Amino acid sequence: MDNNQGMISCALGCWLVAALGGFLAAVLLWVLGGWSFMQGVFVGAVVFAVAGLLLNWIICRPLPAAGTATVGGKDAATAKAEEARTAAAARSAEAAAATQAAPVSAPAAPTVSGGVQPSAALAGEADLAARKGEWKYEGDAAKPKAKAAARPKPAAKKKAAPKKKGAAKTDEAAASTPDYDGDGVKEGTGEGTKPAALDGPRGGKADNLKEIKGIGPKLEAMCNDMGFYHFDQIAGWSADEVAWVNANLVGFKGRVTRDDWIAQAKVLAAGGETEFSKRVEDGDVY
Repeated sequence: MDNNQGMISCALGCWLVAALGGFLAAVLLWVLGGWSFMQGVFVGAVVFAVAGLLLNWIICRPLPAAGTATVGGKDAATAKAEEARTAAAARSAEAAAATQAAPVSAPAAPTVSGGVQPSAALAGEADLAARKGEWKYEGDAAKPKAKAAARPKPAAKKKAAPKKKGAAKTDEAAASTPDYDGDGVKEGTGEGTKPAALDGPRGGKADNLKEIKGIGPKLEAMCNDMGFYHFDQIAGWSADEVAWVNANLVGFKGRVTRDDWIAQAKVLAAGGETEFSKRVEDGDVY
């Protein structure tokens, strides 16, 4: 701990001396040499760094501990460690050489069970040795293998007769056609009774059927083509007539029931208004 403190004190002293020298060099250059401030600072910094390094290397370099003996430029402990390693390497080399020089022992003679070697040949041993290798056990290999019975081929599946395209489309259409009016009969063009129709609007002016929610411009034109121009016509439809209209609105089947045209038409036919009809009159719709 004292040695470390001494080293630190020595280094601080060296750098202080180097700083003083750098400062004096810069002042001399400013005053006597007429150098600029930056030039003097640069030279002072160089003097400080070089002087500090030199002083630390010369003065503060650690010295070997007192009383430590050296052998060939090395201390005694290092020399002893190297001698021990050399001696260990020599012993290892001698052991390896002795192992290589040892003769290989001959294999032990075979013994019978119990570790006793017979002194004379056993009875019949020579006869067995002479006949050795004359026969072998074949086991099941000598038996001919039975051929696997041929498996019967599965009967070819009969191809189902292809359905006619027209019949398939008819079945799909029938399955997808809903019952809008809930009478137990799926909607079709032959269902119900056609309502009374007009050849044209009364007085030459048709009602604005678009004021009924669910009737747009296209549906209004379709209703006019069927002879329906006024609210009171739609308001007077019976359930059977509703079923017919639902079935014959091509592309819009079931809209009469789903959008409740009858209830809206009754209000409008009586001169009333609905929330939807007000929006149509204000131009918010269509």
